[in-house]
Amino acid sequence: MDIKEKIGKHLKNLRTDKGLTQEKLSYESDVDKTYISEVENGKRNISVINLEKLIVTLGSSVKDFFNHKDFE
Repeated sequence: MDIKEKIGKHLKNLRTDKGLTQEKLSYESDVDKTYISEVENGKRNISVINLEKLIVTLGSSVKDFFNHKDFE
């Protein structure tokens, strides 16, 4: 699994754990829903700016996001 897939998987897990749809996350983070879908499916490189927006919206920090077993 490459880094794009790992990031996407972890974002999706955080989003579903919070009970958010991609549409709701898109609205709350001001990141396009299609972009979120492509990132979650490992099809798109996410920018650092958008990654931070999503992580913060999901109630985490960049440090905690990457300090997870998905990135071991």
